[in-house]
Amino acid sequence: MLFYPAALPLSTLTLNRVAALQAIADANGNLLWVSGAIRGSIHDTAAARIWQIPRLLAEQGLFSLGDKGYEGLGHEVATPIKGRDKPEWQDAHNRLHARLRGPGERMFAQLKTWSILDQVRCDPHQVIQIAKAVQVLNNYEHHSA
Repeated sequence: MLFYPAALPLSTLTLNRVAALQAIADANGNLLWVSGAIRGSIHDTAAARIWQIPRLLAEQGLFSLGDKGYEGLGHEVATPIKGRDKPEWQDAHNRLHARLRGPGERMFAQLKTWSILDQVRCDPHQVIQIAKAVQVLNNYEHHSA
């Protein structure tokens, strides 16, 4: 596991438009943490605040890389710079940000390919265990090949 004052990709897994999970991966794309399920209509920034992600990252001396939906969470969650016709240094910042977030985003995309997550009709608390089990199976599938 790689922690360099860690750039941990942060993302939202929306399940069947009903529930959403916040998830954090390490720089290698391994799932580190999955939140509880909350309504899918809650914005990414509000969900991160509900789970106190910025505070927890700050307490551990870590930071995370989020997409533009996480803008406004403070220094603990770095986001790309918004807007068009940006200066070259801002474009370079966004390219580096995307490159560093890539492994975590791939992990989130692979989780979303498991159709069981689209068909979840159980207690939201069980969704967390299902998502973690899917990630274990996903890691096994990709590392054993």
